[in-house]
Amino acid sequence: MSTAQDTSAEARLLVVDDEPNIRELLSASLRFAGFEVSVAADGQEALRLARECDPDLIVLDVMLPDLDGFAVTRRLRENGTHVPVLFLTAKDDTGDKVAGLTVGGDDYVTKPFSLDEVIARIRAVLRRAQTAAAAEEESMLRVGDLVMDEDAHEVRRAGEEIDLSPTEFTLLRYLMLNAGRVLSKAQILDHVWAYNWGGDGAIVESYISYLRRKVDAPFAESSPSGPLIHTKRGVGYVLREQ
Repeated sequence: MSTAQDTSAEARLLVVDDEPNIRELLSASLRFAGFEVSVAADGQEALRLARECDPDLIVLDVMLPDLDGFAVTRRLRENGTHVPVLFLTAKDDTGDKVAGLTVGGDDYVTKPFSLDEVIARIRAVLRRAQTAAAAEEESMLRVGDLVMDEDAHEVRRAGEEIDLSPTEFTLLRYLMLNAGRVLSKAQILDHVWAYNWGGDGAIVESYISYLRRKVDAPFAESSPSGPLIHTKRGVGYVLREQ
């Protein structure tokens, strides 16, 4: 079963345990602690609810009647779902801990456990996940439907990948970092080509033209953001939404 989404909750959790008493105790305690909680009694139901409820974290019993917790986690990861997983088990076994971490688990609590410990572990895993997401977000630049992933060295607009040369990528990155700000040819030469001695501004015009052909022209009819690269005559260039 699942609950209606609570936008004021600290996080959305999915609790998976085949023992009704543990399932009810955990779900009630976690709701009292401020979480939104959905529950499942077996692995197949856990996989279904993970798709439907989009939890921020799964509290997952290792010993389930159909698929064990390791198999559930493995299937989630194979399907591209990287939600954090906190394993619950009655076994205090190093081999199980290693197995849980190997399949993509994030932490491990051994039964019998204290509710305070489970809540503390959940919050610690959520904090780590948020920190990792923030670090990933810092490598992503966005203007309208244009997205640059600096780590992967990829650019997409409206979900479609755009193939850029290294110089085009560097120029677009500089424009995106300064979105909404008009940049002169001298500034662009300085930051993209390192021509701090006053290089030829014609190279900037040429590369702006190349970028327009790749970033704006193919999306002129389909993108709600409109053309992104604009010329301010006599001043320079600016990247902004229409």
